[in-house]
Amino acid sequence: MHLRSWLPILLTASTAGCSSYSLSDPGDRSGGTGTFPAEDGDFTGTAPPESEEDVRLLAPAQTDVYVFVANPERDTITRVHVPTLSVDTTSVGSEPRLVQTTPDYRTAVVFNRGDDSVTLVDAETLDKTTVDVRSHLNELVLSPDGSHAVLWHNAAREEDDDPVPGGLQSFNEVSFVRVETGEHFPMAVGFNPRMVRFTPDSSLAVVVADAYLATIDLTAETLQAKLIELVPELVDPPVAEEVIVAADGSFAWVRQFGATELLVVDLLTGGINTLPAGDNPTDLDLSADGTEAIAVARGSRELWIYEADAPQLPPRVLSLPQGAPYGSLLMDPSGDQGILYTTASLVEQFAVWDRATDEIRERSLVKPVDGVAINPTGESLLVFHTLEDGLNTEPVFSGSWALTLVALDDLRSNPLLLPAEPTGYAHGTDGAWGFFVMEERPYLEVLDYHTQLHTELTLRSLPSFVGVLPDLDPGDGDSPPAWISQQHELGRISFYDPDEQSLETLTGFELNSEIE
Repeated sequence: MHLRSWLPILLTASTAGCSSYSLSDPGDRSGGTGTFPAEDGDFTGTAPPESEEDVRLLAPAQTDVYVFVANPERDTITRVHVPTLSVDTTSVGSEPRLVQTTPDYRTAVVFNRGDDSVTLVDAETLDKTTVDVRSHLNELVLSPDGSHAVLWHNAAREEDDDPVPGGLQSFNEVSFVRVETGEHFPMAVGFNPRMVRFTPDSSLAVVVADAYLATIDLTAETLQAKLIELVPELVDPPVAEEVIVAADGSFAWVRQFGATELLVVDLLTGGINTLPAGDNPTDLDLSADGTEAIAVARGSRELWIYEADAPQLPPRVLSLPQGAPYGSLLMDPSGDQGILYTTASLVEQFAVWDRATDEIRERSLVKPVDGVAINPTGESLLVFHTLEDGLNTEPVFSGSWALTLVALDDLRSNPLLLPAEPTGYAHGTDGAWGFFVMEERPYLEVLDYHTQLHTELTLRSLPSFVGVLPDLDPGDGDSPPAWISQQHELGRISFYDPDEQSLETLTGFELNSEIE
């Protein structure tokens, strides 16, 4: 049965926590705003949004044999040849901040913040094409097949040193760049674009803005945005915050701030229907295989689990523990478990949801949560903590940055007191090691996920970015090295081999930065 015919159907929930319900009237979108715990433990006040933007983790910028590193202070990018660790550097635009590589390994796509441009770099020859894009953008994503780059202004990525816009400024614009040809397709998509998703076959891009969903047919010769007004009957509808797309490309699911429903958009017809989602859904995720849409209803403390490609089917509603207002969910890459937490209030707590049994295990933390990350094997969790303290913050961590390692099999943990804010982290692809760097501290921090112990290595200058080289032979039992780019006028990069516990540094490679 297709979505267009499911309005009259009554649905029955399959678990405790919701006995029965019906599809809500599409014209009724008045919803509660939800609540969050005040310092005295009572649930009062209007719930703030959760924050899940992971600005510390670099997007992939590697091919089968190369890794690309941006050098924003020198207007260059560095190419590392993984088998030999040889380094080449080439100039790009002003202040390159984001680099990604296409899945076919042919092209590195570089966003240059300083001059509002994208540089397309041939991975093998370092030949370059520069494309001017719209101004005041700061986010870059590639379609799954790498055929198109999309840029927009993401408020969560704003930085204190962002260039001050001169002249006119728009808050509705995005830029699409066709990677093979360098064609630029600028377009307006609605006020405050927040997120871009794609169908798995890369035929369609979906951009969610405050009040609109824009769909862009990426197979067309000329790209144009088709705007779908999400709630046309309301003058001031709830702000859309998040969108996910079913694995088969059939439906887009939209979550709005402060609503009690999800909007489900039929990507074939553009039709919109609504589904109940508990009180104040604050997060919306896809399962690892893309078949389930999962909403976290913070106000009613529930998980609502839907078939992503069959929204007419009854969702499963799982009650959450009543002790903490969990509002965010991070799915383990394997799909076996999910991490529940909140960044909206200073709560020193998290929970692990076992997908096979629906068991939820809660644990306390030394400080409130600023963000979380799971290693590639799903065995270890990193919890980044806020500088601010909560009611139950451990005194030794009061007023300081902190990071906690958690083993997800038995939830043993090792909280670390940090001298500065962590600014970047990376995981080894084999799940054995983690790495992070801190603001204005000349150190590489190495995390052993098996023992939960850490090692601190001194660098020759302040780090800029950290990452992990691709594992060219996953069957050899060796862990791939980490790389750390550093601040130095002639270029500096270090490589750390966790198996050998060796740190090697290369300085001066910027001398060949005019290579063509």
